[in-house]
Amino acid sequence: MTKKEIVRDICQRANDEELIAKGNLTQLATKEIVQWTFEAIIATLVKEGRIELRNFGVFEVKQRKPRKARNPRTGARVDVEAKNVVTFQPGKTMEEKVRKFAKPVEPKKKTKKKSKTHDGKPHDGKQPHDGKPIVELNDATLIAKAKTNGTTTPQPEPVGVGATSETTGTVS
Repeated sequence: MTKKEIVRDICQRANDEELIAKGNLTQLATKEIVQWTFEAIIATLVKEGRIELRNFGVFEVKQRKPRKARNPRTGARVDVEAKNVVTFQPGKTMEEKVRKFAKPVEPKKKTKKKSKTHDGKPHDGKQPHDGKPIVELNDATLIAKAKTNGTTTPQPEPVGVGATSETTGTVS
C-alpha cells in the first residue's frame, strides 16, 4: 500500500462518517494531514529518539556500532562507520490483529544466476569477476559469422563451449 492509497482510504472514511460538518474532506487536505503526521513522527525521533503510539507501536532510534565488512565485488575489507537506525516494536493490538487477520506477503523470488568465467567454467564466487561480458557461441552464431566472411562452412567452435548441434542433436 502506498501513501496515496492511505490518503484515499482515510478521506473516504472521513466523508462516509461525516466528520466534517459543512462539506467533504478533500484528498488534498487529507494528504496534508497524513504528511504532517509523518513529519511529526520524524521530528520526535530526531529530537527525543523515541515515540510511543499506544495500540500501534514504538519507534526508537538506536545506534549501530562501527564494524568491518567486505566489498562483495572486490573482496576488499571496508570500515563501516557507526550510524543511527530506526527500529519499530509493534504494539499489542497491532500484533494480535496481524497475527489473526493478515495475509502473508509472498517473498520476492530471487533466482540465483550462475555466472561463468571467460573460459566457460562456472564462477565459484571466491575470485572477483572482472566485469567483462561473457560471450557464448553456438552453431547458429558460427554459421552466421561464416556467411558474413563469404564462406558457407562453419568455423571450428572454441574450446570449452559445449554447444548442441541443431541438425544432429549431439553435443560437440
